[in-house]
Amino acid sequence: MLAPYFPVLMFIVVGLVLGAVMLTIGRVISPHKPDPEKLSPYECGFEAFEDARMKFDVRYYLVAILFILFDLEIAFLFPWAVVLKDIGFAGFAAMMVFLAILVVGFVYEWKKGALDWE
Repeated sequence: MLAPYFPVLMFIVVGLVLGAVMLTIGRVISPHKPDPEKLSPYECGFEAFEDARMKFDVRYYLVAILFILFDLEIAFLFPWAVVLKDIGFAGFAAMMVFLAILVVGFVYEWKKGALDWE
C-alpha cells in the first residue's frame, strides 16, 4: 500500500537527516565569540539609537520592492523562453505586452528618481 510512496518518504527522511546533520556540524565547529557589535540589532540600514517610532528613509523598501518586481520579470522569462515554440505567436504577443508594461513602469520609476541614491 505504501510501496509507491517509499521513494518520496525516503527523500524526505534523507533530506531531514542531512539538514539536521549539517546544522549540528555547523553548531559544533563554528566559533562562538559574541561581542556587543555582533549581538546588536541591525535594522533599516542604520544603528538603532532612538525611539522605534522615529522617521526613517523609505528608499530601502522602495529598492527592495523594485528588485522583487524586476526579479519576477526574469522569473517569467525563463519558462516562457523554453516553451516559446509551443505557444506560438499568441504567447509571444502576451509576453511582449507584459514586457511593455514593465518597461513603462521602469521608465516611470527612473523619471521619478526612485533609482537615484544620494
